[in-house]
This record gives sequence, C-alpha cells and structure tokens, in this order.
Amino acid sequence: MTVRPLEPTLATFHNPLLRYAAATRPAFLTASLMACMIGLAAAWHGGIALSPELAAITLLFALLAHAGVNVLNDYYDALNGTDACNVERIFPFTGGSRFIQNSVLTLAQTRNFGFALLSGVALAGLWLMLRSGAQLFYIGLAGLFIGWAYSAPPFRLNSRGLGELCVTAGFLLIAVGSDFVQRKGFSTAPLVAGLSYALLVANLLYINQFPDRKADMAAGKLHWVARLEVRQARWGYALIAALAYVWVLSSVMLGWLPLPALLAVLALPLSIKAAQMLLRHAAQPQQLGGAIKLTIAAMLMHGALLALGLILG
Repeated sequence: MTVRPLEPTLATFHNPLLRYAAATRPAFLTASLMACMIGLAAAWHGGIALSPELAAITLLFALLAHAGVNVLNDYYDALNGTDACNVERIFPFTGGSRFIQNSVLTLAQTRNFGFALLSGVALAGLWLMLRSGAQLFYIGLAGLFIGWAYSAPPFRLNSRGLGELCVTAGFLLIAVGSDFVQRKGFSTAPLVAGLSYALLVANLLYINQFPDRKADMAAGKLHWVARLEVRQARWGYALIAALAYVWVLSSVMLGWLPLPALLAVLALPLSIKAAQMLLRHAAQPQQLGGAIKLTIAAMLMHGALLALGLILG
C-alpha cells in the first residue's frame, strides 16, 4: 500500500509520546472541549459559582473519554477491515487515523492504549463523583458505553444506523456531566442548551461517511449514508442542520434559553454553504473536503457562541 502524503508514518512519529498523543486525533477533541464549555456555561447561567478545579478535571475527563473512543474506533475499524479498504478517504477527516494501516502502531498497541485511556477516565470520574454526586456514575457509564458500543462488537451501533444518535447522546452527556459537577445535581438546562450543538457534531459524522461509504458498505457498516442511495442520503445533512438551528430558535422563543443564545445562529451560513456543497458533490466524495471543513467551523462557532450567549444571558 502506498502511503498518501501527510498521513502518519513511523518515521514521522519516532517519539513514542508524540506518537501516542497523535493517535488520539487531538484536533477532533475540540468537539468535547466545546461540549464541556456549554455545560459549564449552563451552570453559570443557572447562578452557580463555578469551581475552576472541578471544571479542569471535568474537561480532562471529557478529553480522555473522547480520546479513548477515537483510539478504540480505529482498533475496531481495523478489525472489520473498513479502514484498510478505504481508497476514497479524505485524510485527516475520514478513513481513521491510519496509524494501524501505516504500521505506526500495532493492533495490540492501539487496543491497549484505548482501554488505558478509558481506565484514566474511570479514575477521573471517581474523583469527580466524590466531589459532586454519586449520580455522576450513571452519566459517565452511559457515555463510556455509547463510545465503546459505537463500533465494538456485538453492538456496532453505527453499523445499525444508530451512529448519529450515539454522537448526539454522547456529546449531550458531556454537557450534562459538566453542568452536574458544578451544580451537584441534575438539570434540564444543559440538555436544552447542548442539543443543537450535539446535532451539529452528529452532522460532522454524517458528512464524513460519504467519502467512507464504499469501504463501509464492503465491511458491513450500514449507517444511513450506506443504506440510502446517495441522492437520498445527501438530504440528511440539511435535515440535521435544520433541526439544530430550529431548536435554538424555538428554545429562545419559549424562554428556555436566554435571548443572547441567538448568537449561535450566526453559524447558520456556514452550515448552509456546506449543505450546498454536499448536495452538489455527494456522488464525488473527493470534492467534499471543503464541506467537511465548513461543517467543523459551523460546529465550533455554534458551540462557542452558544456558550457565550448563556454567559451573557
């Protein structure tokens, strides 16, 4: 196999610490960072005096969990063969990290690293439970199960068409958990505040599946982009984006979110542009790099402005 430019090689990552850090796909961990910020902002909006120490450990908890899920997803996708046969990938956005396929890490090293990260999450979660509430256990357990079962047999939830639901639920749990640690109790506030952002994160998964579609179908990963014809599947992106922005608008109109939360709608033009590009190039996945970048930009901009709106509110 010819290694594509910019993909990882053992020569590039000869430093073991750098190698393992890069295997977590750190650029994508910003999605968890933003979900955590929304949860903290929801607590702040609720009149809670934030604890910087608890906030820092919560953020570490979320980042470790996301990193572990990324690594294990690479491991299980290597087992089912989808990343190995993916010739239409757009690196670094789709087709996995390529660490296993390019012999940077072995299967066993990737598996062990992934579970080691999740073990670290369990320790951080225990520390947070002692300082917030025992119910945090259920939030953490649900999040870890969703992250693991997303790609691991026998569940393989993404292969059963539940991937977008898993991502939405997983990132909502980060917001709920971040709020819970500060509030020391459950609230509907982070659910209401975090749903639109979680939907836009799910839309990143959705558009990333177009370049991976043929490889995923060959490996039996039958998510909705694989189940539907391309001309039908492309409309799913617009539907998920519409749900996200309509939720924000409706929540402000109903008084569930403060008026400054409307700042998050400023990301809408980015989502519209990405949707237009997907509608035009869905059958030509190599043309979707720009649309994927716009999707990431819309997601992060929406999350940042939403958190800001909650703080200003």
